[in-house]
Amino acid sequence: MRPIEIPAQILKYLKPVGSKNEMCSQALLAYKNLSRGEPEVSIVMPAFNEEDNIVPTLSSLCHNKTSRSVEIIVVDNNSKDKTQELAISCGVKVVFQPEQGITVSRNMGLSHAKGKYILNADADSIYPEDWIELMVRPLDDSKVALTYGRFSLIPVGTTGRGIYFFYEYVAEFSRWINKKVKDEAVNVYGFNSGFRREQGLAVEGFNHPPGTNEDGWLALKLREKGFGRLHLVKNIPALVWTTDRRIQLDGGLVKGIWKRLTRTLLRR
Repeated sequence: MRPIEIPAQILKYLKPVGSKNEMCSQALLAYKNLSRGEPEVSIVMPAFNEEDNIVPTLSSLCHNKTSRSVEIIVVDNNSKDKTQELAISCGVKVVFQPEQGITVSRNMGLSHAKGKYILNADADSIYPEDWIELMVRPLDDSKVALTYGRFSLIPVGTTGRGIYFFYEYVAEFSRWINKKVKDEAVNVYGFNSGFRREQGLAVEGFNHPPGTNEDGWLALKLREKGFGRLHLVKNIPALVWTTDRRIQLDGGLVKGIWKRLTRTLLRR
């Protein structure tokens, strides 16, 4: 069952005890323990003007627990604020992408990555401590081409967490319908998915036709190329917490639900 309230291990990044500088210092130390030698896993995170969110996000990733060596790459997509400065303070690798756009940013991160596995992350999400391991482990099976996970919403607007708890079950039902009548690939989100680097490069990364999304299209390409099936990571300890600003951009919860249901019905 999904958690109704935000867990303590997630909440500590949203409401830290210390300052942002102290949080950066702690992330830096944790990242040194995580990035041991040649990376097996590369986490790619595009970021545009994320100074309010990126430190908690990076801190949550740096404090992940895994025996695998991990590198974190932030792709600064022409930010005008302190996004780049804060990412550097956390000790992670930062590359600059002057061309605006999520697709070119994810492709740039992929081109700079050295790990066998790529995990996609966003700068407005909090990642639980077992996320890296739980997302990568299924990829050790050669029959799995891509992993993708579930998420819960962090209230930023006026909507309470309790209401989002019920909304998330509506969203899961919508994704179940997508899988049955459309294609499982449409359920893949760029802030919570993973694949093998060489296979991603073999299908030209995140390039996609107009009118499609870069994350779902990559999943489709990997599967159609014969690299394996898509795998949903259902473990609650892998549940990513992301802000509700996408829903706010949709005009709020009611409009967001209506848009989701409309898209689902049209697909059907």
